[in-house]
Amino acid sequence: PPRGDRPYGDRPPRGDRPYGDRPARPSTPGGAFKTFGPKKEFRANDSRGARPSRPMGPQTNEPTYQPGQPGQPGQQPYEPWNMEGLGPKHFSGDGRIHPKYGNDGREYKSGVPNTGFRKQPTGRPKFKTAEEYAPDSDTMRLNRYLAHAGICSRREADDLIAQGLVTINGQVVTEMGYKVAPGDDVRYAGERLKSERKVYVLLNKPKGFITTVDDERARKTVMDLVSKACRERIYPVGRLDRGTTGVLLLTNDGAMAKKLTHPSHGALKIYHVTLDKPFSPADADKLKRGINLEDGPVAVDKLEMPDPENPYEVGVEIHVGRNRIVRRMFGALGYEVVKLDRTVFAGLTKKNLSRGQYRLLNEKEISFLKILQ
Repeated sequence: PPRGDRPYGDRPPRGDRPYGDRPARPSTPGGAFKTFGPKKEFRANDSRGARPSRPMGPQTNEPTYQPGQPGQPGQQPYEPWNMEGLGPKHFSGDGRIHPKYGNDGREYKSGVPNTGFRKQPTGRPKFKTAEEYAPDSDTMRLNRYLAHAGICSRREADDLIAQGLVTINGQVVTEMGYKVAPGDDVRYAGERLKSERKVYVLLNKPKGFITTVDDERARKTVMDLVSKACRERIYPVGRLDRGTTGVLLLTNDGAMAKKLTHPSHGALKIYHVTLDKPFSPADADKLKRGINLEDGPVAVDKLEMPDPENPYEVGVEIHVGRNRIVRRMFGALGYEVVKLDRTVFAGLTKKNLSRGQYRLLNEKEISFLKILQ
């Protein structure tokens, strides 16, 4: 049969669907259908007046950018580092080349006036890293000792201490800030506790993960990748930003972490950098001599181009550990870092470690980290 007339059981033949005797609904409240008339003439709001025109050209409060100046508009231009009279180079960011006193007689540190007031932190800490937990001595607060032993969290440990459930060397201790010394006999519910072993985890960090213990915006963190690595509570050593990949060490050894990240030690770091345009040999000389950034001078220890036929890729060896330092160095010279991968950190490499995978350090690697100066 022709299309549209095929039998489909009791289905009625095609045609106008019955809608009853309901009249067509008008499109306007008055009952009449709306007709299109001429457009109304635009009138400005007399009460507000016309918008004032903005003057052309740079504003007085905006920095000017001269053509041919290195860098991009809005970025700090490259300035050669004047080494005269400064003595030996210092790249650790410790403020040693800054004047100790300003014109007003107040002591300065790293170029910042000492006002006598310390800025108080607000809200939750943005980052939690292993070096922040480094002990100042061999002693450890009792609530932290209980948390490290895997009994409970620090907050819950305070409740256990207040209830008199913890003894040290046979004596009940209820003091929250009590410091546990090496060799102390710490017991909970009659069972002797041992502080957790030191753990060192090497991760090949992928892109898109934040280097922090927890994130208040519930974004992916590196802790999601190593959640099954060990029972101990470990923390990242230093930071790799969200878009940077490569070698990242995590540990519960706070003293080790502080040593590896402290400017006076300056663990060796090697980065594989991919740029948005060919890298100039003249700019390579500038990075080797040192350039000025907003937080002080910086220079690379070594710079090479792995493939002479590919000027977009650069290898950088550096000891400085300031925030986003590699991206800012190249940005000051007018480059954008398209890809950044850390291949070496404190002698540790990502060899045989795929992106997103981790492994525990062996005894030889741990011993090497302990003797690093």
